[in-house]
Amino acid sequence: MSIYSQEKGKESQRKSLVKTAEQKAKELAKKAPITSYKIISLQRDTIVLDTTLSIKKEYDYNYLRKDIFGLMPFPNEGQTYTTLNFGLNKFTSFPEFGFKAKHFNYLEVNDIKYYSVATPLTELYFKTVMEQGQNVDALITLNTAKNFNFSIAFKGLRSLGKYINQLSSNGNFRFTTSYFTLNNRYALNFHYTGQDLLNGENGGLTMPEDFENEDPAFKNRPRLQVYLTNAKSFLKGKRFFFDHSFRINTKDASNNLFITHQFNYEHKFFEFNQVTTTSTIGTNTTPFYRFGDTSQTTNIIDQTIYDRLYNKVGLIYENKTIGKFQFFIENFNYKYFYNTEKTIATTTFPNQLKATINTVGGQYDYRKKKWNGTIVASNSISTQPTRNFDAKLTYTINPKNSISFQYQNISKLPNHNYNLNQSSYNEYNWYHNFRNEKINNLVVNANTQWLSASLQVTSLNDHLYFKDSIPNSQQQYVKPEQFNGTINYISLKLAKEIKYRKWALDNTFLYQKVAKKDTILNVPELTLRNTIYYSDYVFKRAMFLQTGIIVNYFTKYYADDYNPILGEFFVQKTKQIGEFPMLDFFVNARVKQTRIYLKAEHFNSGFSGSKYYSAPNLPYHDFMIRFGLVWNFFQ
Repeated sequence: MSIYSQEKGKESQRKSLVKTAEQKAKELAKKAPITSYKIISLQRDTIVLDTTLSIKKEYDYNYLRKDIFGLMPFPNEGQTYTTLNFGLNKFTSFPEFGFKAKHFNYLEVNDIKYYSVATPLTELYFKTVMEQGQNVDALITLNTAKNFNFSIAFKGLRSLGKYINQLSSNGNFRFTTSYFTLNNRYALNFHYTGQDLLNGENGGLTMPEDFENEDPAFKNRPRLQVYLTNAKSFLKGKRFFFDHSFRINTKDASNNLFITHQFNYEHKFFEFNQVTTTSTIGTNTTPFYRFGDTSQTTNIIDQTIYDRLYNKVGLIYENKTIGKFQFFIENFNYKYFYNTEKTIATTTFPNQLKATINTVGGQYDYRKKKWNGTIVASNSISTQPTRNFDAKLTYTINPKNSISFQYQNISKLPNHNYNLNQSSYNEYNWYHNFRNEKINNLVVNANTQWLSASLQVTSLNDHLYFKDSIPNSQQQYVKPEQFNGTINYISLKLAKEIKYRKWALDNTFLYQKVAKKDTILNVPELTLRNTIYYSDYVFKRAMFLQTGIIVNYFTKYYADDYNPILGEFFVQKTKQIGEFPMLDFFVNARVKQTRIYLKAEHFNSGFSGSKYYSAPNLPYHDFMIRFGLVWNFFQ
C-alpha cells in the first residue's frame, strides 16, 4: 500500500510533454530576436525597434517624439513652434485646411506607423510638464497571426503653463491594422485617428519690458500682463485611411501586375473663442480691441469646418529587373465652410469653398542593390490647375556612406484660409482668388562616416504669406498677401560627432540665406546645437549612463509673430529675437528596456539676461527640472 502511494505521487508530479499555448508564447518571447519587432511606414520602409540609449534618443525625447532641431518651442508644452529652419516645410500640390501653426502636434497620414511583432509589444512614454499636468504616450501592438497586426495608441497632454491663459490640453488617438494574405497577393494598411488640440491663447506680453528688466516682482510669471485672458483655440480632427493593393496574377513572378487603391476621408474643425474682447496695457485702464473692431463684443465663437475626400486608383506593372511602373488617377474633393454668409458694410463674404480636383499621373520605382529611386509626376485635368513632379534617388556606397538627391517642381493651390476667412473681428474677413504658388526645390544629402551634410536650394514664385497690414504695437490687423516675384533660399546643414574614449561632442550647424527684395521669408542666418556628453556602464554594467550639456543658439532675426485668430504665423518687421544661448543639463540612463531621462532645462536663464523669446512678444520658458521615461514591454 505504501509503495502504491509513492508511485501515485510521482505520477502526479510529471509534466505533460505537450506544451500549452501559454508556454509556447513564453518560449517564443525568450527566443524572439529584436529584429522581429518591426516599425513600418506607409511607403513600406521598415526599421527595427530600438531600445538602446543614445544622444539621438535624447533629442527625440519631447512632445513631438522627434528631433526638433530647427524649431523653437513656445513656453508651454503642447503649444506651437517658431520655425527656425525653413527646410522643415513640406510641399504638396493640393490645397490644405490652413491654420498651420496649430498642426505641429497634429498627426498626418505619413506620421502614422504600422507594426509587425513576434509577441505583444507595449511602449509607454511619460514626461513631466511645466505645471499641473503630465504628458503620456501609450502604445500596444500585437500580431494575432503572422499576417495580421493591430495597434492602439493614445497621446495625452495637460499642462497649465507658467503664464496667464496658457493651458494646453491635447489628445491624439490612433488605431492601425495591417493585413496581407499568406501568398502576399493582397495587402492592406488601415488607420483611424481622432485628435483634439486645445490651447489657451494669451496673445503675448503687453509690456515686454517688465520681463526684460528682471524686476523680482515679475519672477512670478502670472504677474506679467497679457493681451488675452480668456481666449482659446481648438483644433479637432478625425481621419479614416486605408491603402491596399491586389496582385492580379496568382503567383509571384518576374513580371507582376497590381491594382492599388488609397482612400482618405478627413474632417477638421477649428474654433477661436473669446469671452472678453477688450484688452488693457499697464496702468492705463482704457480698454481697446487687440484685433480691431468687432461685430460681437462678448462671447466670440468663430468656427471653420473642413471636409476632404481623397481617392487614388493605380495600376502597377512590376518587373523584378527594371522596377515598377505605375499609372494612377487621383480624385480630391474638399469643402471648406462656415455656417452662413457674412456681410460687413456693403461687402458680402461667401460661406464656403468647394471643388473637385482630378489628376492623372505616373510613378516609377527602382530598388535594387545600391540604388533606390522614385519619380512621380502628375497633372490636373480639372478646372483647378495643379502640377507635381518629385524625383528622389539614393545611392548607398556601403552601410556607412550614402548620398541622395531630391528635386520637386510644384504648382500648389493656395491653402483655403488664404482665400476665405470669416471672423467676428471686421478686419479678419476676406475673400480672394490667389494664384498658385510655384515651388522649385532641390535637396542633396550626404551621410558619410566622417560627416553628414545637407544642401537645399529653393525658389518660390507667387509666395503666399500673412502680414500685419497696419503695424502697431497694440493692435494686429493680419491679412494674407501674395508676393509678385521670386524668393530664393539656400541652406547648408552639417552634423558631426567626435568621440574620444567615453566622451563625445555632437555638433549640428545650419546656415541659411534668403535673397529677396522685401523681408517676407525670415530665417536666422545661423542655428547651432552642440552637445558634450559622457557615456559609461555603471553598477556592474546593470545600467548604461549618459550625462552632458546641450547648447542651442540662433542668430538674431525678425521672427514671424503668432496670431491666435488665424492659428498662423505672420511677417513682422518691428522686433528681432535671438542671440541668446539655451543650456540644458541632462542625465539619462538605460536599464534593460527602460530609458530614464532627467533634465535641467534652460539652467542659464537666471544669469544670462531676460532676452530669450520664442516669438517677438512671447518669452521662452525659464529654468525648470523635468524627468520621465520610455519603457518597452515584450509580453
